[in-house]
Amino acid sequence: MDRGSRAHQHAGMDAWQALAVGAVFVAAGAVKGITGMGLPTVAVSLLGLWMTPAEAAALLVVPALATNVAQCRGTHLDELAKTLWPAWLALAVVTVLLPVPASAGAVSGDAHRLLGAVLVLYGLWGLWRPRLPLVSRRSRWAGLAAGGVTGAVTAATAVFVVPLVPYLQALRLDKDAMVQALGLSFTVATLALALALRLQVSGSHALLTPGTALALGAAIAGLRLGERVRLRIGAATFQRALFVVFVALGFANLAHGW
Repeated sequence: MDRGSRAHQHAGMDAWQALAVGAVFVAAGAVKGITGMGLPTVAVSLLGLWMTPAEAAALLVVPALATNVAQCRGTHLDELAKTLWPAWLALAVVTVLLPVPASAGAVSGDAHRLLGAVLVLYGLWGLWRPRLPLVSRRSRWAGLAAGGVTGAVTAATAVFVVPLVPYLQALRLDKDAMVQALGLSFTVATLALALALRLQVSGSHALLTPGTALALGAAIAGLRLGERVRLRIGAATFQRALFVVFVALGFANLAHGW
């Protein structure tokens, strides 16, 4: 499929596709409302069942940025910037420099298999919840390594939780600092992904379309729903169930890629 036909297909979403995209982002927004994270992972893992990661990423950028804004606020910005700038720098540079699958002419099946593998590994890691070794906040090499690998995964799959989230957890941040660190880190990853799409496949995947407007509205609605549900259920129990879902979606994407 050439760039023009891809652009037409993306802009000309039919009613069933619009309904599916809306449902995906309501679900993804609800997960973020309950757990404070997970919107990109849920959205890409579900959209990946019928889209390439690059197509899913184009729909993801605007909702992810909009729902991360509030999470970036806090009193720990200076401390986090001093600790995390190597990870943020490496994440951004690698994401922008590595070719996303659509621009590299990658086979769609390869992208789905990689996305599936990442989701399965992340889900199993979340269920296992290993005790991570303490990483010094002064270790720039650890941040560069975590950010660089996360950037490579982001460029290939549009999922930016691995190994970023385990790295942040290994820093032993307090709860408020962790929430802010996740918001800031996810914002850096989303902006880098948006820039990569703009530089490499801007003709194929516009970031401002009726589809992204639909995704944004659905994500915000889901976020509000999730915030209400959070008051009635345990976030830890829900998150464990979510990791099981990630494993299942990972295997579904693996199957889709063969």
